[in-house]
Amino acid sequence: MTFRAFHRLLLLLGVLVSFASTAQSNTYQAKKMSVWSLNQPWALTQLPDNNWLVTERDGQVVITGGVESLVRIPLALPDLYVAGQGGLLDLALFADFAVSGKVMLTFSQGTEEANHLAVATAVFNGESFSDISVILTVSPDKDTPVHYGGRLALLPDGTWLVTTGDGFDYREEAQRLNSMLGKTLRFNADGSAPEDNPFAEQAPYVFTYGHRNPQGLVVDAASGAIYEHEHGPDGGDEINLLTPGNNYGWPVATFGTDYSGAQISPFTRYANMQSPQVNWTPSVAPSAMAIYRGQMFPELNGQLLVTTLKAQQLLAVDLSATPVQQTAPFATINQRLRDVAIGQDGAIYVLTDGKEANILRIAPR
Repeated sequence: MTFRAFHRLLLLLGVLVSFASTAQSNTYQAKKMSVWSLNQPWALTQLPDNNWLVTERDGQVVITGGVESLVRIPLALPDLYVAGQGGLLDLALFADFAVSGKVMLTFSQGTEEANHLAVATAVFNGESFSDISVILTVSPDKDTPVHYGGRLALLPDGTWLVTTGDGFDYREEAQRLNSMLGKTLRFNADGSAPEDNPFAEQAPYVFTYGHRNPQGLVVDAASGAIYEHEHGPDGGDEINLLTPGNNYGWPVATFGTDYSGAQISPFTRYANMQSPQVNWTPSVAPSAMAIYRGQMFPELNGQLLVTTLKAQQLLAVDLSATPVQQTAPFATINQRLRDVAIGQDGAIYVLTDGKEANILRIAPR
């Protein structure tokens, strides 16, 4: 065993010990919000009236209204493509949602032979969605039903970010500025490209590039920092601090290897490419992310909360610590987790994954 492998093993064992000691403290309770099941959900968004909207990949949005109340609304999404990792993905509210009812959506669109990520706006009146309009489509098309990205974030200046995956078989596209694959894209609410984007003439929408399959995206309201996380291949999952115009390495620089065991690149770092803030090797399969700000869990203030699919944990990552610290403060959950949000009540809400998923509310006992 190499020194690097031994060091990684020690780090992993340290996390596992932390998980176990936290589980024994029995301080917190993760309680199901309902008796019903969600079908392949992807995103969790709280409304001003405290109810939640949950996207399901088959094209429906669920409105939760208490323990036994659930309403499903099918969306008339044009050319919705549901296969593999595709379907209806993220949903986010406009800043003026309380007045306008406007939301932003992402979904996969097209056919098996030619599909892509699409971004759309819609209006929600509390009971139904109307005025669905596609404002941005990712190009080029691909023939794989995976690696869409699709996570949305609203920036303080009113522009939006969306993550896009590399399409799996098209990983070289992540390094090409004339491709929208493997990027974060910045766009206006009407779908146009902001004139101050870093590559305004060459690549009007590109904000950052060199990404694999980014599914976590969050803006820290306190500092303005933008954090993204993405799936590596076999290893090499990472958290990045995004800066406009920067290259985040994939597939030139990665800590991961191919699923076959083959080497993807000899480089874990490369000149003029940004190294990750956090590298997870072995993979944890990060699926979403939020920043905790609240009084219910003061010990977590300012930390990133990361849901994972493979590790089946909600991780708390403290980027302010040197070295970066991560724990699993709610170790007894032990399920595949799809999304996380901080509720208006200060509790942590976690969306589980799969065909019989649910929302968990985490609060002190």
